[in-house]
Amino acid sequence: MTTDFDVCIVGWGPVGATLGILLAQQGLSVCIFERENGIYPYPRATHFDGEAMRLFQTLGLADEILEDLRVHVGIRFLDADQNLLLHWPRPQTMGSQAWFDSYRFHQPTLEAVLRRHFASFANCRAMEGVNVFALDEQADGVIVRYEEAASFALAAVRCKYVVGSDGARSTVRRLMGSPVEELQRREQWLVVDLVCNGPVDLPDGTVQLCDPARPTTFAKCTGDRRRWEFMVMPGDDPATMAGPETVWKLLAPWLRPDQAEIERSVVYTFYALLADGWRRGRMLVAGDAAHLMPPFLGQGLCSGLRDAANLAWKLAAVIRGEAAPELLDSYESERSPHVKEYIDLAGTVGSIIQTTDPVAAAERNREMTASPPVMKTIQPPLGPGLHGSRPAPAGILSAQAMTAGGARLDDAVGYAFALVLGARLSAQLGERLHQRLHDLGIVVVVRDDDPDSAMLIRPDRYILGIAGDAAELEVLLSEFLVRARSEGLVAVS
Repeated sequence: MTTDFDVCIVGWGPVGATLGILLAQQGLSVCIFERENGIYPYPRATHFDGEAMRLFQTLGLADEILEDLRVHVGIRFLDADQNLLLHWPRPQTMGSQAWFDSYRFHQPTLEAVLRRHFASFANCRAMEGVNVFALDEQADGVIVRYEEAASFALAAVRCKYVVGSDGARSTVRRLMGSPVEELQRREQWLVVDLVCNGPVDLPDGTVQLCDPARPTTFAKCTGDRRRWEFMVMPGDDPATMAGPETVWKLLAPWLRPDQAEIERSVVYTFYALLADGWRRGRMLVAGDAAHLMPPFLGQGLCSGLRDAANLAWKLAAVIRGEAAPELLDSYESERSPHVKEYIDLAGTVGSIIQTTDPVAAAERNREMTASPPVMKTIQPPLGPGLHGSRPAPAGILSAQAMTAGGARLDDAVGYAFALVLGARLSAQLGERLHQRLHDLGIVVVVRDDDPDSAMLIRPDRYILGIAGDAAELEVLLSEFLVRARSEGLVAVS
């Protein structure tokens, strides 16, 4: 089948746009379908982490995105009497990713940057106001059938692979026939976004007010933006709760109506889903189409961006004929257990916040206020996949080191495999092996601070393996070359 595009992506949110850019950077032709016209004007996600910022660095967009970010100072969990239950501080110094660990952002601004960059590639196309309604998979590609919403005209394009990044009610996931497991109890929350008219006397970070009468979250976002979330309680009418009269009554302990403008107020249902089957043949899902979690960790968007980083280099290798299609099976096997760690922790944190039984809340308060724990950010390993049976730190996210010239590692590497070597160990490799690594597309980066170490890093920045001396490095590279030949990790001549 002659194809119009290498990859079609359904959904032009941050995940779909990021995936499209990563594919385009590798020379693939990409078409993105979006059912809406224009960018949704209100904030949805408001947080991403240092790993996400590192990915935006790989896209070449970090400096532009940085202009509209605010470094997040952390979250305090308080009881109804303002006693500290739990503290999750976020460092105000650069973290292991060579970026801050936690940022607040404005989603429409981020999407505008990503969309402009995607549209700058000659081999890319985006179509808005279209609804994909059928995917006809064939032996060598997929026919994507869609309807133009304004004219009701029907049309189709042909591609080699389709990725659905089209949200929790994903059309692509439904057409794939992938079931979803609901992992946690559903709860309704009123989400209110405001733009303040000037300075207000409110915390710089986020507060989780664990009041059983009405659990409440409020957070400082970017600029003069603030967000409140109020749990919908028995007796509330969700249909009318988002009206301005009710909203201002709820906001009364913190703000007066003359201090801010309500940008949006809407009742959301917080829940957790995990798809079983992220790939079926030439069709895959990513982001909320593959997994959904309540917002208590701020990891929903981060997890979708990890999907894009994991998938893009594998899709490119398969499409270029450098790898067998079975390489794509490692996408779900690695990512699904990884994201479930975040979903489970979000549920645990949510259970602290969403305790509404007064007796249970009093017991929680007694236990936690006696010695309030300090929460730390988790960094789980990938599930079973390309790192095989090698022990940790294989399968763990790598730190972004600084090169001998003082640059960030990823600026020297790009979206590629990297072998980070100590200077003494590098000298022992010999010119022939250095050339062989170059021919394989593995970028060798030499560091001065740890002369005898070596780390093999994937394009998505997760570690394939480490070595502490020349003998261990020889074993690591030999194993990698065997896996490269059998599983198509890189092009092997």
